[in-house]
Amino acid sequence: MRVRIVGHYQRKDSFHRRAKREGFRSRAAYKLEEIQKSQGLLRRGDRVIDLGCWPGGWLQVAARAVGPSGRVVGVDVAPIEPALRNQNVVALCADLTDAVVPARMLDELGGRADVVLSDAAPKLTGVRARDRAREQALLEAIEALLPVLLAPGGNLLLKVLDGPEAQIVEHRIRRGFQTTRALRPAATRKGSAEHYLLARGFHGGG
Repeated sequence: MRVRIVGHYQRKDSFHRRAKREGFRSRAAYKLEEIQKSQGLLRRGDRVIDLGCWPGGWLQVAARAVGPSGRVVGVDVAPIEPALRNQNVVALCADLTDAVVPARMLDELGGRADVVLSDAAPKLTGVRARDRAREQALLEAIEALLPVLLAPGGNLLLKVLDGPEAQIVEHRIRRGFQTTRALRPAATRKGSAEHYLLARGFHGGG
């Protein structure tokens, strides 16, 4: 199954205006920035993969956090335009479910990732059952990639939309890590049916 991922509509609230003013590609950058400040997820020199990286806000935050000795590789079906100028960032325009994409990401990264990020969301239709199935398919695609992309002991930050199907996949993903917790950053829109799973110490066990 091909998983189409798209950015959400960017309502022009205070975070949107702040992002424009400070040069971030999206208001979502402040979600990762807040989590980074409180949790210390990204370290200098880390190798990072960003699944569903459009429009590039998380790439910008990650690039700054890992510094010039680190590396950030993103992938999305939508191109990052204009391209980011960060020397330690590569953005691939591809579907993360394509069989050749994991090898391309690892080649660009120089090995498996210390951290996998994903702020991805499926293209929603407004039909609840269909949208829940698409969210489940997206999470399952990311779940399948983790043993390939994430180094042992590595960490994950993953957006999860509420729903019983997503919770089943999230529960399986949690079992592959030493510690997990759910986060809801201040930049999350009121009424949004999302949270972020922060999982540390990947071991891949069932």
